[in-house]
Amino acid sequence: MGRLLSTDDAGSGERLAYWNEAVSDAYVRLSCDAPGGDVVGDIRVDSLATLELSRVAATAQRVTRTPSLIAAAAEDYFLVSIQTAGTGRITQDGRTAELSAGDFALYDSTRPYELAFDDDFAQYVLMLPGPPLRSQLRDTPDLTARRVGGSRGAGHLTIEMIRTLAADVAVLEPAAATAVARGVEHIVVAGLSSLGGDEPAPEPSAEARREQAKACARARLRDPGLTVAALAAALHTSVSTLHRAFATEPYSIAEWIWAERLDAVRAEICDPALRHRTISDLAFGWGFSDASHFSRAFRARYGCTASELRRG
Repeated sequence: MGRLLSTDDAGSGERLAYWNEAVSDAYVRLSCDAPGGDVVGDIRVDSLATLELSRVAATAQRVTRTPSLIAAAAEDYFLVSIQTAGTGRITQDGRTAELSAGDFALYDSTRPYELAFDDDFAQYVLMLPGPPLRSQLRDTPDLTARRVGGSRGAGHLTIEMIRTLAADVAVLEPAAATAVARGVEHIVVAGLSSLGGDEPAPEPSAEARREQAKACARARLRDPGLTVAALAAALHTSVSTLHRAFATEPYSIAEWIWAERLDAVRAEICDPALRHRTISDLAFGWGFSDASHFSRAFRARYGCTASELRRG
């Protein structure tokens, strides 16, 4: 269940103080000031396994992470700001990244930084635990406060993944959350590993596209309309591109989707709390629309019928 933090819950003279508490609650300990001492905005925070995705929209402000705030609490996170409206600046490690809609940049909570917004703005902010990402990215101080354009290549892949996740995170099944979080982390790493300042990132690898497709599909496994074509449309790519991304795998993308659905149904069949629901009801709840097809696929994958598994 997501959290909504909004200055609508504070009086006009108390909004800045409320906002200071809100940004520190949603992210890490921060200090915020605003023109005229007033700010209007809201933050929607959704958790997904090891990461958090928030959507923030607010008026002009300056947000700082100072050495004293860092010393007050051991908060080790990487944050990725994806600009969706207005402009923003991220300053860290002696650099400043200027972000317009579609751009994103990384910053590290273990070192001081500043976020500046001269007018109304909106962003997605992805917050990931520092230690695992630090083990995958080399020389992280060289990656912070560098603009990554979202118009092409790995940057575009990252932006589309975040937009897809933001649209589906509220309805994502808990069983799929960890796998989706891993996929998002992998794609963020792919977008940052090849970062060269403002140079365009190279085209994403087949592995990065595959992880994006899997993360998006896991978020929509219950949708009977989830097909390879629908997935390609959601990811703004072609069906042939998705097939190429799975070319080195022992299964096609369609086979992978069916296997994920079968595994989800099997888990619910084995759940004592769901014994009151029929097997057909469980299967239809995971995107199957034909009982005969489900039965054949289930037996082929597990060597027994769903009924036999439940009785066992």
